Amino acid sequence: MRLVITWLINALALLALPYIFPSIHVDSFVTALVAALVLGLINALIRPVLVLLTLPVTLLTLGLFIFVINGLLLWFVGSFIHGFTVDGFWAGVFGAIVYSLISWALSSLILSRKE
Repeated sequence: MRLVITWLINALALLALPYIFPSIHVDSFVTALVAALVLGLINALIRPVLVLLTLPVTLLTLGLFIFVINGLLLWFVGSFIHGFTVDGFWAGVFGAIVYSLISWALSSLILSRKE
């Protein structure tokens, strides 16, 4: 159940991005669900390989190159999902930063466990 809620939270975060960045477009909630699913799969499968391959650059930039990787992955997902577009590299980088902040904030509000 927690995985489905996280998926819905990520879709809502994707739906919020066009209101902040006019260069990111999401057509519908279904498109946001598909994009969140694909983005989650790519972040789980491809991102660790990219982080490992770019480790020297990441160390030289004190970890800031991770933002570039996240932006490239968001831009990549926007390039092949119909209805979800990211207009450029910098829109992808800043969109990925805001996407992660919105997703983190919503997850901490909704999924906080009280023990």
